[in-house]
Amino acid sequence: MTELRPKSGQHNKAFAPEEEVYIDVDSEVAEDVDKTTYRHKYSFLLLKKMESFEGFFVQHRATFRLVMKIFIATSWVATVIAACVLNFHRAKVLLVLSLVVLFFLLWDWMMGRYGDRAMEALLPVRELVSRHLLRIRWVMHACVAVAVACWLAVDTAKRGPRQLVSCSGLLVLILLMLLFSKHPFRWSWQALFCGLGLQFVFGLLILRTSLGLKALEWLGKQVEIFMSYSDVGARFIFGESYQDHFFIFKVMPVLIFLSSVISMLYHLGLMQWLVCKIGFLMQVTMGTSPAESMAAAGNIFLGQAETLLLIRPYVSELTFSEIHAILTAGFAGMAGTILAVYISFGVEATHLLTASLMSGPASLAVAKVFWPETETPSLNSSRDINIEEGSTNLLEAASRGATFAVGLAVNVVVNLMVFLALLAFVDAALSWLGAMFDYPQLSFSLLCSYVFMPLSFLMGVSWEDSFIVAELIGTKTFLNEFVAYQELSVLISRRKAGGPEYVNDVKQYISVHSETIATYALCGFSNIASLGSSIAALSSMAPERQNDISACGVRALIAGSVSCFMTACVAGVLYIPKLDCPHFLGRVFNSTNVTLNNQLLSCCTQLYNSMTLHGPWNFTLKEEVPVSSLQGCCTVTPSVRINCSWLL
Repeated sequence: MTELRPKSGQHNKAFAPEEEVYIDVDSEVAEDVDKTTYRHKYSFLLLKKMESFEGFFVQHRATFRLVMKIFIATSWVATVIAACVLNFHRAKVLLVLSLVVLFFLLWDWMMGRYGDRAMEALLPVRELVSRHLLRIRWVMHACVAVAVACWLAVDTAKRGPRQLVSCSGLLVLILLMLLFSKHPFRWSWQALFCGLGLQFVFGLLILRTSLGLKALEWLGKQVEIFMSYSDVGARFIFGESYQDHFFIFKVMPVLIFLSSVISMLYHLGLMQWLVCKIGFLMQVTMGTSPAESMAAAGNIFLGQAETLLLIRPYVSELTFSEIHAILTAGFAGMAGTILAVYISFGVEATHLLTASLMSGPASLAVAKVFWPETETPSLNSSRDINIEEGSTNLLEAASRGATFAVGLAVNVVVNLMVFLALLAFVDAALSWLGAMFDYPQLSFSLLCSYVFMPLSFLMGVSWEDSFIVAELIGTKTFLNEFVAYQELSVLISRRKAGGPEYVNDVKQYISVHSETIATYALCGFSNIASLGSSIAALSSMAPERQNDISACGVRALIAGSVSCFMTACVAGVLYIPKLDCPHFLGRVFNSTNVTLNNQLLSCCTQLYNSMTLHGPWNFTLKEEVPVSSLQGCCTVTPSVRINCSWLL
C-alpha cells in the first residue's frame, strides 16, 4: 500500500487523517505478472511440442523420404499410364523420357549398392586384361582402323569422293599435331584413338541413323520452342516492336533466360549429374585425369567460367598437361547460353548441339597429343571431386543465373559492336593500301579467304565455297565467333530466299553441306580475344600458377582451333545433306547460267539412282522429276547407267 500525506507544516482539510486516500497498485501488478507467466508457460509448452515434433521428424526422416518418393513415383507412373491410354502416339515422348530417367536411376542405385562388389568380382578379369593391355589396345585399334577404311570405301563408292577429302583433312590435322607436339613420341595413343572413336560414334548415332537424327531434330525444335518463351518477357519490357532491334531486344533476352534455367538445373543437381556422367565416360575410355575430363564435359553445356568452378579447389595441383587440356577444352567448347544466341541467328540447332557434344572428346584427344602428360596427376578418381552450389533455394538460383547473364550479355553486345567497328576500320585501311597498287578490293576477308582456303577445302567444303568458308574461319579466329556466325546467318538467309547464286560473278551463298561444315568449324571460343580472358579466369583461382597457365595459353588456343576443325572434318565425312532435288534441278536448269557444283552433282547422281530400267529405252523415275531435268543432268554429267545420247 502506498500512503500519500501532506507535507509537514501544512494544514489542509483534504489531507486530514480522517480523509486519507489509498491507491491499490499491487493487484494490477499481480495480474500482469500472472499473464506474463501464463504466456511464458504457453510458449515453453509450444516450444517443447515443436522440439518433440522435430525430433520425431528427424528420427523418422528416412521413412518420410521413402513415403514421399513412393508417392511421387506412383503419381508419375499413373500420369504416364493415363497419358498412354488416352493417346499413345501423343504420349510416346513422355514414355521414352520416363524410361530413360528410370534406367539411369536404377543404374545409379545399383552402382552405389553393388558397384564395389562387382569390381571385386571382376578383379581377376581386370588383372588378366592389364597383363595383355598393350596387345589388346593395338588389336582393337587395328580392327577399328580396318573397319573405318572398309566403311569409307563402301560409302565413297555410294556417295562420291567428298568424304575422302574430309577424311584426308582429318589425317593431316592429326599429323600436324603429332609433328609439333610439346613432347614428341610421348603421345597418348589411347586418348587420340578413343577420342576420335567417341566423335565418330556420336556422329554416326546422330547424323547417320534415322532414330538419332530424328531425336536430335526433335530436341533442336524443343530448344527453339523453349527459347521462344523469352519473347513473353521481352515483349512485356520492350513493347510489341521489340523485334525491330533484333539483336539487343530479341537475342539477348534468350541468353538471360537460358542462363537462369541452367542455374536452376545446377541448383537441382541435374547439371552436375550430367557433367559427371559424361566426364566419367571420357575418363574411362580415353584414360584422361578426372579434372580434365570433368572440364571437357562441363564445356559441352556450361561456359568457361562456370566450368572452371567445377575444379576450382584443384587448380593449384594441376600438371602442365592438365592445364593445357582444360584450356583447350574451353577454347573448343561452347556454352549452352551462347548456342541459344546462334540458334536465334538462324543457324541449324541440330548441328550446333551435335558440334557441342563432339567437341568434348575432340579437345582431349588433341590436347593429349599436342602436350602429352609427363607428370603424375594429383587426382586419381572422379569421386575425389566435390561439386558445390552456392544458391540456397531455387528462386535464388534463378535470380543469380539471370544476374550473371546480364554481365555476359553486355560483354557480348560490347564485343560485337567493337569488333564490327574494328573490322570496318581494317577493311578501309587495307582498301586504301591496296588502292596504291591499283587493287582497292583488298580487305581483311579477302586475306583470310586465301590464308584459310586450303584448310577449308581439306575439311570437305566444295572448291567454289571454300573461299567464303575461309573468310568465316579467319573472322572467327582473329575477331570472334559472334561476327562469324552473324555472317554465316546472312548466307543462310540468302540461300533460303532462293535468289541467284551469283551476282556480278560474286557468290551470294554456299551449299547446305558447306554451311554444315562451317557450323562445326566455328563452334568454339578459340579466338585471340578469348585467350586473355581464359588465362585470367584460370589464374584467379591459382595466382601462384599464373606463369604456368600463361605458358600453356598459345598452344591451347591452337589445339582448341584444331579440335573444332577436326569436328568439322568428322561432320564432313558423316553428314549427308537433305536436298530438295526436284525443286533444285528445276530451278537450276530453268536458269541461263548452269554451273556444275557438288550440289548439282549430288542431285543428278540421286536422280540416276532413283531410275528403274526396264530396257535400253524404257525407264521409270521414282521421283516426280520432269524429263527436262534428266536431260539437263545428262548434259552436265552423263551417267554410265543409261544412254543419254537419245535424250539430248
